[in-house]
Amino acid sequence: QVQLVESGGGLVQAGGSLRLSCAASGSGLRINSMGWYRQAPGKQRELVGTITSGGSTNYLDSVKGRFTISRDNAKNTVHLQMNSLNPEDTAVYYCNAQGLQGFRLFDSWGQGTQVTVSS
Repeated sequence: QVQLVESGGGLVQAGGSLRLSCAASGSGLRINSMGWYRQAPGKQRELVGTITSGGSTNYLDSVKGRFTISRDNAKNTVHLQMNSLNPEDTAVYYCNAQGLQGFRLFDSWGQGTQVTVSS
């Protein structure tokens, strides 16, 4: 079983910064993609950014230039540095990881961490 534990959410004023972290644990992990999604009240969950084991990244258009995703393959961790935050970034942010555990494919989610940006 793959577990993802997130940290780093909170309340910040518009223009401020936050850094989210997520650690994956479990035996025999080979993680391909790690990423962050978010879901605001009344809206569908959307992809914020992903990063492959090789370092290729993909971002939601509205966060390009403000958010940076990074990962430590040795520690199975992924981070999301969020700068120039605005109230539209308010949401629950979820960590996601996909890969193999042994010979079994997995697609796991964290419990979510709240990010609130005040105007």
